[in-house]
Amino acid sequence: MSDNWNTRTKLVHGGSRRSQYNEVSEAIFLTQGFVYDNAEQAEARFVETGPDEFIYARYGNPTVDMFEKRIAALEGAEDAFATASGMAAVNGALTSVLKAGDHVVSARALFGSCLYILENILARYGVEVTFVDGTDLEQWRAAVRPDTKAVFFESMSNPTLEVIDIAAVAEIAHAVGALVIVDNVFSTPVFSRAIEQGADVVVYSATKHIDGQGRVLGGVVLGTKDFIRGTLEPYMKHTGGSLSPFNAWVLLKGLETISLRVNAQADSALKIAEALEGHPALARTIYPGLPGHAQNALVQTQLGGKGGTVLSLDLKGGKEAAFRFLNAMTIPVISNNLGDAKSIATHPATTTHQRLSDELKAELGITPGLVRLSVGLEDAADLIADLTQALEAAQG
Repeated sequence: MSDNWNTRTKLVHGGSRRSQYNEVSEAIFLTQGFVYDNAEQAEARFVETGPDEFIYARYGNPTVDMFEKRIAALEGAEDAFATASGMAAVNGALTSVLKAGDHVVSARALFGSCLYILENILARYGVEVTFVDGTDLEQWRAAVRPDTKAVFFESMSNPTLEVIDIAAVAEIAHAVGALVIVDNVFSTPVFSRAIEQGADVVVYSATKHIDGQGRVLGGVVLGTKDFIRGTLEPYMKHTGGSLSPFNAWVLLKGLETISLRVNAQADSALKIAEALEGHPALARTIYPGLPGHAQNALVQTQLGGKGGTVLSLDLKGGKEAAFRFLNAMTIPVISNNLGDAKSIATHPATTTHQRLSDELKAELGITPGLVRLSVGLEDAADLIADLTQALEAAQG
């Protein structure tokens, strides 16, 4: 692969490795183990492995290796490790570097399962976690300490779509030697340049935009070769969070079209946000691509002006109005995934973030009337018409 290739070329050809049959589509190596020519080769393989040498599917697999290399080329990372799910990636990125007595600073606006890892699992094993408003740089400065081991945040928060300044937070964290771990799902690997902007480790739920068609679970952690192979891989291969070869193949196919898909979805999301903003049924229309969004200027520099594929609509009338809106839609489906070719609507307060206390929901802006809309590949005009009639129905 050429380093001079542009993004869409890398997404089609990056990381490809062909068998002796020179197949066009990447091969799926459905095997849990590998055969050695002799005992001496087996012994040598366990001491040191080369790029074309594998031991066990939990440690590595040719199909998974292709996915790892392709996503690393897209992200601009030295290396990557694919995982069974996005949460396996988040857990691995954090747990592999932390031990009892360490200190972590995290943005408070997080997906519910991420918050569970930080508040419950890490705390259970003696890791101290300080939560801050991720958009407030003064809170980051006040929270980091000389013994802070890592900082963690979603570059665009779920579901209120706050955008955190990666470069600024990285500068604060690096001043005390802390590792910067960024969950980059909503920003997507197409729009974001998180590593270039200062992230040390980038995490994706590949279940979302990378698959993009609701087929499989998957995740990936990206970073330096030293971190991926020296810190993360030993933890992941011994705790069993590796990606299956079949899922890796599906994700490879997803990478071929991700740039086309997310650009189209983001363009539609902006059109929808502009069309619905100010509707009398809405208390707020939240979309980072709108000029009135609090971090819109940051979107221009950090995300190349793309506001992402998701918007959130806060309906007047609370849960009852939100449910009437959801039930009146005819095109978007009601589910809890995002980044799909199909538009998906979610009521976070009763689903993805239901375990949060009412006080924390209110603090994060997750109101009873908030609906998260992941925009798919349907015609934008059809979506606008459908969402408009659903908003009319929501008013009762």
